Amino acid sequence: MSTTRAIVITGNGTNCEMEAAHACRLGGFDEARIVHIAEILSGEVRLDNYHFLNLTGGFLDGDDLGSAKAQANRLKNATISGGTEKLVEQFTRFINAGKLVLGVCNGFQLMVKMGMLPALDGNDLTQTVTLSHNDSGRFQDRWCYLKADPQSPCVFTKGIAQGIYLPVRHGEGKFLTDMPQTLDRIEANHLAVLKYSTADFDEPTMQFPANPNGSTNAIAGLCDPTGRLFGLMPHPEAFVHYTQHPRWTREQLPEEGDGLILYKNAAEFVRENLL
Repeated sequence: MSTTRAIVITGNGTNCEMEAAHACRLGGFDEARIVHIAEILSGEVRLDNYHFLNLTGGFLDGDDLGSAKAQANRLKNATISGGTEKLVEQFTRFINAGKLVLGVCNGFQLMVKMGMLPALDGNDLTQTVTLSHNDSGRFQDRWCYLKADPQSPCVFTKGIAQGIYLPVRHGEGKFLTDMPQTLDRIEANHLAVLKYSTADFDEPTMQFPANPNGSTNAIAGLCDPTGRLFGLMPHPEAFVHYTQHPRWTREQLPEEGDGLILYKNAAEFVRENLL
């Protein structure tokens, strides 16, 4: 592959695929293809031919069984048409090849329920964390300040000095772990990439509405130990241009929105490491 290629999976209730593909192109990818999950299951499209996998927001399967749980079960057990391999084998091969995965909102929920994150002991697809109902008991649609961990290995947040400002829109965004030791390891390894914070990015906060869901330790985004797999509840694809900012008519803003750096970093990583 001589060009940088991103794939955005759609189907079964996702949305934001157009925005995600546009963000990939703005970020520097030569190709950003939107692919229905049925095209992968039929064998028409293979993940092996791409560098960057995008799992977008939405309401997979109507959030039956809990957000993204039905899709997680499907992807871990589905067989590619012809019966030659399971779909999960393509996911595993994609990860082991050193490629990038970004899950946003419902995509983040899918990654944790498939066990792709935090993958503390390698990516054996064992679930150890989840995203549950917001403490408010309601869907939250608002903008949040997100403090970045400069010591995180995350490929996507490279160069973010303090934090970024992005919108959230979810009903199940409260981050929880299976046991205290899991949380301790996440924090010790700086895998809690982004945390809901005060407006000055001074410190993480558990106060509503700055923390819109009551997430444990204010965690809004999580990566694996390699930094190549990253999931977050806020929507970076929804702020790649200043006109998407809620105060764009009242403030002088840079042309690029805060979310674009994630896609620019992804494209740079692919060019430097995978071509």
